[in-house]
Amino acid sequence: MENKPIARKLRLLSQLMELHEENPFKIKSIANAAFKVDKLPYPVAGKTFAELEKIEGIGKSTAGKITELLEKGTMTDLDDLLAKTPEGIVEMMGIKGIGPKKIATIWKELGIENIGELFYACNENRLVEAKGFGLKTQEEIRKVIEFNMASHGKFLYAKVEQEAKDFLEQLKSIFPDALIEFAGEFRRFCEIINVLTIVLGSRDQEIAFNTLLHSDIINGIEADKDHIKGHLENGLKIEIVCVEKRYFYKELFIQTGNDEHVKAILDKAADLIDQPTSEELIYTKAGMVFIHPELREGTTFIERAVKDSLPQLINHNDLKGTLHNHSTWSDGINTVEEMALYCRDELKLEYLGMCDHSKSAFYAKGLSIERVLQQQEEIDHLNKKLNGFHIFKGIESDILYDGSLDYPDEILKRFDFIVASVHSILKMDEEKATSRLIKAIENPYTTILGHPTGRLLLSRNGYPIDYKKVIDACAANNVVIEINANPLRLDLDWRWHQYALDKGVWLSINPDAHRKEGFLDMYYGTLVARKGGLYKERCLNALSLQEIEKFFDRKKLQ
Repeated sequence: MENKPIARKLRLLSQLMELHEENPFKIKSIANAAFKVDKLPYPVAGKTFAELEKIEGIGKSTAGKITELLEKGTMTDLDDLLAKTPEGIVEMMGIKGIGPKKIATIWKELGIENIGELFYACNENRLVEAKGFGLKTQEEIRKVIEFNMASHGKFLYAKVEQEAKDFLEQLKSIFPDALIEFAGEFRRFCEIINVLTIVLGSRDQEIAFNTLLHSDIINGIEADKDHIKGHLENGLKIEIVCVEKRYFYKELFIQTGNDEHVKAILDKAADLIDQPTSEELIYTKAGMVFIHPELREGTTFIERAVKDSLPQLINHNDLKGTLHNHSTWSDGINTVEEMALYCRDELKLEYLGMCDHSKSAFYAKGLSIERVLQQQEEIDHLNKKLNGFHIFKGIESDILYDGSLDYPDEILKRFDFIVASVHSILKMDEEKATSRLIKAIENPYTTILGHPTGRLLLSRNGYPIDYKKVIDACAANNVVIEINANPLRLDLDWRWHQYALDKGVWLSINPDAHRKEGFLDMYYGTLVARKGGLYKERCLNALSLQEIEKFFDRKKLQ
């Protein structure tokens, strides 16, 4: 074993010792030894115990640990500390800018146990008020985590949307007479983008191709037949497909849908199309109506397109209100009034559903029963004050480990609606996770099931659930399922929207906003809802104020 891995093991040991508040003298001794071993001009492997303990900065105790590491490949002290530390916390040790003391605060005071949860907390401004943190530290941590995500070549749609659109406009300025459009994952509104695909149709394909090949518009340019490949500064892979203008729409179609979808359509129309003047013509020749790009995943919507019974996909303008939002009463940044005025005056919405965290969410200043009553009194006052707008009294109730909600029935019945969500003890097998959710769904006070799997895209897999059983339970108990619009969540996954709709379940595009700007995430929720085939007639917050009041009233009378 070389010196560097030995030094890394010693450094990790010292960090874990500090995290678990062990003897400060011993911590400093191990940390110094790690530094010393890393800088030695000769290898420590092969040295005897006696030789090791004589090296300045190592000593008898650390020499014993190095000897054990060289002989066994591990250290008992390190193994013992690793056994007491969640894997995600150990991963955090590698984040530049946060040492063991800050990690201890993140873990023990905020209840955060992995990098995904930490990134989410940074985006929700949850670190700012924690001891030893501030806005600058929070921003630095967020940027480091984003950089690490990007290094894996995957990007959230929301994080690259503007840069992608700017790049497209740059291309259009270079080729003003060409036909240029997004294709692939980006055009299908996929939640995660691996490659940004663009189709360029030019009257002179060869000139356009060579212009791109010798330009500096992207980094690391490579040519592959009629494809130009490279990447942007942030690492996002780019693929530009250059074709003659007459083949543009056929290539756009081929590059947009996933392989299964494209094959299914071409099997029906390949002999009938060569130089189509639109994508609509391709679908017409295949004997069906046009299928929107976001629906071109597999064959799910093909039969409906043949029967001309595709859903009229929901639009952002269809949304009349916003549910599941947080204020300064828990871990939000703005007051209830500030949130309401923004919704009314800036977004022109009709209602706001406040859902601050419930009492078990101590890390998010969850509301005690007394504070619930105080907040509801404030909302009553604001509803008298605000003209043409209504604030609904909600709560995001933690689903406890046994599936129960977070307040007694006499408090639960005081809310206009309740979003029930899992936030703690996420390590469950499918049977436990499913039964936990179903018990909460069967609670007569549950109105909406919040972010059903708890996933954080590119950061944390959701807990495993039997989707069909959970959705069936929602159908049986008239419980709405949330499409959490936060770009990190987008949960319920769009792949299950159709099953839910077919079962008669309503969906709700909820921003889970913790600040005024968070309401804008409903745009991303709408994109993924369209991808799942949602239409406004089955979207809860597409109901008008009068309609949703009746909806909540009917739920209470069940």
